Amino acid sequence: MSRRVLATLASLAIITLALGFVAIAEPARGQNDRNSPPDTRATIAVKPWKSPRTPWGDPDFQGIWDYRTITPLERPSALSAKPFLTDDEAAIFEREENRRQNRDLIDPAKGGLQYPPGGVIPYNEFWYDRGNSVVGSKRTSLIVDPPDGRLPPLTPAGQKLADAAAEADRETQLGHPRADSYVDRSLQERCIQSAGTLPILPGPYNNNIQIFQSAGYVAIVNEMIHEHRIVPLDGRPHSSQSLKQWTGDSRGRWAGDTLVVETTNFSPAVNFRGAGPRLTVVERFTRVASETLQYEFTIDDPTIWTKPWTAVIPMKQTSEQIYEYGCHEENFAIRNVLRGARSEEDPSGR
Repeated sequence: MSRRVLATLASLAIITLALGFVAIAEPARGQNDRNSPPDTRATIAVKPWKSPRTPWGDPDFQGIWDYRTITPLERPSALSAKPFLTDDEAAIFEREENRRQNRDLIDPAKGGLQYPPGGVIPYNEFWYDRGNSVVGSKRTSLIVDPPDGRLPPLTPAGQKLADAAAEADRETQLGHPRADSYVDRSLQERCIQSAGTLPILPGPYNNNIQIFQSAGYVAIVNEMIHEHRIVPLDGRPHSSQSLKQWTGDSRGRWAGDTLVVETTNFSPAVNFRGAGPRLTVVERFTRVASETLQYEFTIDDPTIWTKPWTAVIPMKQTSEQIYEYGCHEENFAIRNVLRGARSEEDPSGR
């Protein structure tokens, strides 16, 4: 099972509802979608193909979809003028990136990746399942708009939040985490929500979703921290702005063969690169081949970025199963972080 041991060991139950598969290629939007930014991408030529239908006539996306990749979210500065890699360049990038990320090759004494000299590497390479290849188009970033493959500039408020987050991370890496209360720790540490739940972004492991459909609803299950969304398709308005949720309030509609899902009303505790209560995520799912589901999302939070931005992630059909992610069970991290902070404040233990 391609080294999905972390998910296997962390899981106590297997979700065995409907099987199916979803995957992703490069984008194709409905032309009448007013939220669509200009299409700055090359078009992938595909043979004429008709998406299968559910018994009630909607495009059938049901199944399990794998979105692992080592293509970075943002285009590396060394490739600033290069939106796509050649075959040879992609092979070199994969070799070098897989070596760079290999935890077994990191010397904590010298530092590497996000670890400072003398830092702790939480897992060795055995536990990771991030994938080892770039997306099929060989694009140099998952971001496709802005055309430079980089996040838009931050607003002054966004920059202030980014600086504060960087300082908090530095303090944590140096062994002095902010821990006056459990609410100082991230939702991911507290097993409430994964950083890649919404929008769906590749991570170190558990890079799978499962989609279920019924007449009028679509359910999307993330393997990471077993987060799920039930999306109504009946045109109902969003819930009141006073009702904030961990994964926001999702509403879906069909634009031809593309499922468009808009999510708003995020909890103030949500922090997607600084974005939270004013965050809007618009996702587009399009099945472009039997084993390929195209996933595209647009992020908009005017308090954080100076303009919206869009990314595309290819998802591939997989025969592996979705596992329940056991996170709260035997989670001693928060208790021990708080205990360590109190001990540091008063070594006498009084």
